[in-house]
Amino acid sequence: APESMMQALEDLDYLAALDNDGNLSEFGIIMSEFPLDPQLSKSLLASCEFECVDEMLTIAAMVTAPSCFLHAPPGTEEIARSRWHRFSHPAGDHLTLINVFNAFKAATASPTHPGNTEEWCLDNFLSCSALSMAEMIRAELVEIMRRIELPISEPDFGSEENLLSIKKALLSGYFMHIARDVDGSGNYLMLTHKQVAQLHPFSSYFSTRRIPEWVLFHEFTISEGNSIRVVSEISPHLFAELVPQYYFSNLPPSESKDILQEVINHLAPVSATKEEQK
Repeated sequence: APESMMQALEDLDYLAALDNDGNLSEFGIIMSEFPLDPQLSKSLLASCEFECVDEMLTIAAMVTAPSCFLHAPPGTEEIARSRWHRFSHPAGDHLTLINVFNAFKAATASPTHPGNTEEWCLDNFLSCSALSMAEMIRAELVEIMRRIELPISEPDFGSEENLLSIKKALLSGYFMHIARDVDGSGNYLMLTHKQVAQLHPFSSYFSTRRIPEWVLFHEFTISEGNSIRVVSEISPHLFAELVPQYYFSNLPPSESKDILQEVINHLAPVSATKEEQK
């Protein structure tokens, strides 16, 4: 449909993938090398700048592969949640997925689990096929990075600096996927479309009963009861720092936008000082 085409072009423009004539920009050409959604490609390329490539490669592979979490059989839901809780990261689902992938890799390499990786997955209510696919996707992405000579930073997962870098890389691509809890009970209003959604049951926040106010989400699904999937907490200040002004000015009026505008106004003098220093 023409509306969908226009929306897609607008999104690519926000991501700096198009030039002034509507052709792919140099950045857009590099983005198109990856068999990923444009937003994910942008986040992966941004991770080169923020030096968290190793971690972003894992996130990209895990969100591209099918969900690794299995639907627990009736009566075992609490057991499944307790097993998943072992992998839970307080910063959200994106980092939880890194924990799951690293645990899967460790189980695969463990001499105590020779050939029993599938058993390990079933014990933890995880899909062995989905995790194996994520492993293959990640290897393919590494090959593409090497072919086009992009730097791959050393893993530094777990440090505060690395956590901040991952969030910056994610926001660089997913600034259009931001939602705010408007009533303190987990009803998230999206900035772009003003749709209301709840956390998906597979979210690590769902099991910890913690409801962050501002979140970045990977996708919004109507089919599963208006839920947002793969969610991580972000700060309004970090969003204000990284959001393109052109995109922000086109957002529909809302209380959330007003809050963010105040943050941007507060950051403006600091940004001006940084520019002068540059």
